[in-house]
Amino acid sequence: QVQLVESGGGLVQPGGSLRLSCAASGFTFSAYAMSWYRQAPGKERELVARITSDGSITTDSVKGRCTISRDNAKNTVYQQMHSLKPEDTAVYYCNARRIRIGVIVNDYWGQGTQVTVSS
Repeated sequence: QVQLVESGGGLVQPGGSLRLSCAASGFTFSAYAMSWYRQAPGKERELVARITSDGSITTDSVKGRCTISRDNAKNTVYQQMHSLKPEDTAVYYCNARRIRIGVIVNDYWGQGTQVTVSS
């Protein structure tokens, strides 16, 4: 029922750009905060960026080098990354989360898409 399908990953040279997409279905997309997380080998999963249902944006690990956006009509969230570095290499995961009265009601994850930054 619920699906988050990431795409757009791949191999990119240092300094290059990528645009990740996450197509969502099976829930009321516009009511959810959408986030991109990443996990590199040997590291914990970390937040890249989040955009809430009202459009508030948070960036963390790649602050200043990424732009998260959403298209509610298409049930899709995007992650535009630029000036990519080898340390950005990771599996990038799409996350959908809804919180009600301080409690996480739903927390959905995609399967991930590999981003490799290398010469």
